[in-house]
Amino acid sequence: MTGTGHRWRLFGVLALMYILAYFYRISMAVVAKDLSAELGLSPVQLGTLSGIFFYVYALVQIPLGPLLDRFGGRLVISAFGLLSSAGGFLFALAPGYGAALGGRILIGIGTACVLMGSLKIFTHWFTRQEFATVSGYMVAVGNLGNLTATAPLAMAVAAIGWRNSFAAVAVVQIIVTLLVFSFVRDSPPSRSSHATDGDGSRHDPGMVAAWRTILTDRTFWLLGILSFFWYGTYIVLQGLWGGPYLMEAVGMDRSGAGRTLLFTSIGFISGCLILGRVTDRLFKSRKRTLLAGQVLLLMLMTLMLGPAEALPRPLLYGAFFAIGVGVSSGVTIYPFVREMFPVEIVATALTSLNFFVLMGAASVQHVMGYVIERFPKGQSGYPPEAYHTAFLIPIGGLLLSILLFTKAREPEMGHH
Repeated sequence: MTGTGHRWRLFGVLALMYILAYFYRISMAVVAKDLSAELGLSPVQLGTLSGIFFYVYALVQIPLGPLLDRFGGRLVISAFGLLSSAGGFLFALAPGYGAALGGRILIGIGTACVLMGSLKIFTHWFTRQEFATVSGYMVAVGNLGNLTATAPLAMAVAAIGWRNSFAAVAVVQIIVTLLVFSFVRDSPPSRSSHATDGDGSRHDPGMVAAWRTILTDRTFWLLGILSFFWYGTYIVLQGLWGGPYLMEAVGMDRSGAGRTLLFTSIGFISGCLILGRVTDRLFKSRKRTLLAGQVLLLMLMTLMLGPAEALPRPLLYGAFFAIGVGVSSGVTIYPFVREMFPVEIVATALTSLNFFVLMGAASVQHVMGYVIERFPKGQSGYPPEAYHTAFLIPIGGLLLSILLFTKAREPEMGHH
């Protein structure tokens, strides 16, 4: 039961849950035009509909850490999974903006615990050395959900409509939730030494003390600011505005835009799979790995200020793949935090950091919606300048956060 095989089967079930969470996160870009047409949404409403998911997801991170440290990942993930299913059905049946918003809120709450709950479980099943690799794999597999939310979702929407597509996903969500509840265990029965260094429930340091330890750490804040703009930059491109930008400024059709965004996902997955090895062998430092990847991302994002429109398609696909590789370096934040704090408060530290990740995703795409809407809308949508101006926000933020992060302290890899 506690063998390597069981650990990876447990990983597989949790990864299925995370694929669904990721699908919901990214799926708005592909259906944005259909939703706008059918529900009569403005760009600000569309930005809110996409962004609200991340706001509630971020807010849930605050009580989530203590909940996970108290009740364990299995119960929390299972209970929240039922909320996701309810939200999926509500969104699929929504007669108007209000119901669609309600559905997105429930989905946001429901999926908010999947990654953090899984990482909490992994701290008991995998060693510290394995944690960086397994967290990289988890995010890589989650990105398959990101893949399904690009070209495959565009095909499903064309075949059965967006409502039926989302209803089908809600049914799958119920099945996977039942799998998690019946199959996953929070820790190995033996609590053998390989599980990790101590069980969180044995000496609970208390919520206030845990947050004090975390929030008085300067490196935690520098990491938080970088996480905010790292993920915000990724989501504005992949989750919402990349699709409209490619269609309206670059002149692609929906399937062309879906295909281009698919390259970002493939780049992200490829990067996640080699992240542990790159950190250990090439940079020999989590901080340097993170900085190198973010600088690559920053340089490539400047293409959205105009140059992307002049690139031949193969080069554009290559650039979007490389953006995905750059983005994948951000996954290093999880082992980084894992090594900064004692295991008893690791779920609280991870969820506190994840709050910054999700707030970045929510607010950056939201603010971009306001910037784009200030430009006059033509027959084929908003002018390229609207997107060029809006993309300055994530690019400027990422530049600033990289400069600040150079002052962060390096955690000791593999031990405390």
